[in-house]
Amino acid sequence: MRSTTPFRRAAGILASAGLLAAGTLALGGPARAAVPEFTLGGPVETALHPYPATGTPQKATLGLTVTNPSEDVENGVFDGEYTVRFDFGKLAGVADVSFGEGGGLDCERTGTTAVCHDYGIWPGLSTLAELDVTAAEGSEDGDSGTIAVTAEAEGATFKAFTAHVSIGGPDLSMKRLPFRTELKPGDTQPVPITFTNNGTRAAEGVLLTLRNTRGMEFTERYQNCEYSEDDLGMGSPGAWTTALCTFPGSYEPGATYTLAEAPVIRATEHAFYDSFLYRIAEDGTDARAALRAGARFSSGKGATLALRENPATRSADLEPDDNQQDVDFRTDNSADFAAYGDKADGAAGDTVDVTVGFRNQGPAWVGYIRSGEDVATVDVTVPEGATVLTKPASCRGVTKDGQYREDQTAAPRYVCPTPMSVREDADFALPFRLRIDKAVTGASGAVVVRNPFLQDPELRFDPAPANNTASLVLNAGDSGATAGQSASGGSTATGGSTGGSGDTGATGSGSAGSSSAGTTGTGGSTGSASGGSGGGALASTGTVALAASGAALVALLAGGVLFMSSRRRATR
Repeated sequence: MRSTTPFRRAAGILASAGLLAAGTLALGGPARAAVPEFTLGGPVETALHPYPATGTPQKATLGLTVTNPSEDVENGVFDGEYTVRFDFGKLAGVADVSFGEGGGLDCERTGTTAVCHDYGIWPGLSTLAELDVTAAEGSEDGDSGTIAVTAEAEGATFKAFTAHVSIGGPDLSMKRLPFRTELKPGDTQPVPITFTNNGTRAAEGVLLTLRNTRGMEFTERYQNCEYSEDDLGMGSPGAWTTALCTFPGSYEPGATYTLAEAPVIRATEHAFYDSFLYRIAEDGTDARAALRAGARFSSGKGATLALRENPATRSADLEPDDNQQDVDFRTDNSADFAAYGDKADGAAGDTVDVTVGFRNQGPAWVGYIRSGEDVATVDVTVPEGATVLTKPASCRGVTKDGQYREDQTAAPRYVCPTPMSVREDADFALPFRLRIDKAVTGASGAVVVRNPFLQDPELRFDPAPANNTASLVLNAGDSGATAGQSASGGSTATGGSTGGSGDTGATGSGSAGSSSAGTTGTGGSTGSASGGSGGGALASTGTVALAASGAALVALLAGGVLFMSSRRRATR
C-alpha cells in the first residue's frame, strides 16, 4: 500500500544548539570527498509505554534525519534523487510502526518494509521522516527490537542507521519550581529540584543538568558536578554556564526524589535578562557525551550535592517533555553603551584606517535569549570627501537617511548589528579603511549606537544616552572638530589610493572569563564589495560569529527535540 511520509527538509541549526535533548543523535562527521557521503540518524534508543490493559497505546515519534557534511550552503546541495529503505521486521510482536502525519512524498510499504523517494539534500541536518511507534498488543515490559534505515543514490553514498526500540523503562518527570522572576542584583533564592520516576523500571543513576545565562550564578560549585562556560550561539563567550551533576544509585518507579540541600542561585551585578534551565535524565555515557558536546568541563570543589527520597504517589503524566523546565529572570539593572569614534589625517588619494564602535560600561550584560534579536546597531556616517574601501562583514551600506541601498560600494552610511548578546565587558570594535578623495578640513561623520529599529532608536536599557554618539573626524586641523573616544589612539594614513572596495572581518582575542576592556578588533583580508549580515566583533571577548539562530535557542529553552530524540504524546 502507499502512504504519505513527511520528508521535510529542516535547517541543521537545531542540532548545534540542542545540548539538552532526551536522547542522543547518531551522527557522524564524514570527510568531504569527491563522492559525497551522507549520514542517516535519529534517536539511538526509544522506550515505549507498555501496551495498556484498556484504551489505546501511547505513541512515540521518531524523527529520522540525514546529514550533508558540506559547509557550502550554495554549492553543497545534492540535487539528485535518492531512495530510502526501512526494515521493520525485527520489531514484529514488539512495536507497531506507521509514518507520521505532515505530508510529503510517496512511500510504498509492503509488509514490514517501506521504500521512499525524494530529491535534494541540503547542507547540514535535515528531517528525513517521522515514524509513529507504539507497543504492539501482546508485547511485554523489556521486549525490544530494531528499525534498520538505509539509503542509496547515484553519485552518493549513505551511512546506514539502526534505531533500537524497547518496551518500558524509567520515565523521569521534573517538577516546575515557583521562582521569583523580578529581581535586583544580589537577590538569591533556593532551587529545590524535585523529580519522579513515572516509568516501569528503575533509573540506574541520574544526571541533573543546570544551565544559566551570564547574569545568574550558583553560590557553590559542587564536587559531584562538572562545569563549563560556552557561547551556545549567543555571540558572547561565557554566555551560558552548564553544570552536569551525577547521582549514582537506583531510582525506583513511582518514587519522588528531592535535593537534600537546595542549591542557591543568585542574580549577579551583571544580571538583566536571564534564563535558567534544569533537566533530569537517566545517567549514562551517551547522555553525558551529548550534553558535553565537546566542551571543556571542570569539577566543582564544594560540598557534595545529594538526593533524598520523598513519599509520593505515581503521577498520571508520562510526557518526557517534563524532564526539563526553565524560567526567565528580569533583574532591575542597566547597561551603558558608550560609543567611540576615531580620527585620521591624510591628503587626497591617501587611505586611512579607523576603528569605531562602542564599549559596554556595564554593569549588566544584555542577551535577547528568547527572540534571538540583535541587541543594538552601530550606525556610522562617512565623513565628507571620503569613500569606504573595506568594512566589517557585518556592516551594510545604506542611504544617507538610513534606507535600503542595493549598491554596497561607496555608501554614505553603514549600519552594523551586534549579536544577540553583549557582555558587560564587551568592546564592539569595527575597523574601516577609507580613501580620502578630497581633503576637507574638519570633515566629520557620526558614530551612533542605537536600537536596531531606526524609527525607535532609544536603547531602553541604557540610562546614559548622551554617550551613545561619537564623531569620526578626518583632517581636524584647526577646525575645532574632535573625535569621540578613540579605539586606538588615532590612525595613520598610507600613501596612494586603493582601488575597489571590500569587506574585512573584524577579529579580536580574549578569553571567555576576561572582564577587562581587552583587545580591539583589527582588519582582516580585503574581499568583495557585497555587504554581509553576520554578527559583529566583540573584541574584548574574542570575535564571535553566531553559531545558532534565535529560533534554535528558543527551542533549546523550550526543551525542544534538538537531537531528534523521540517525542511521546498521548493518543487522542
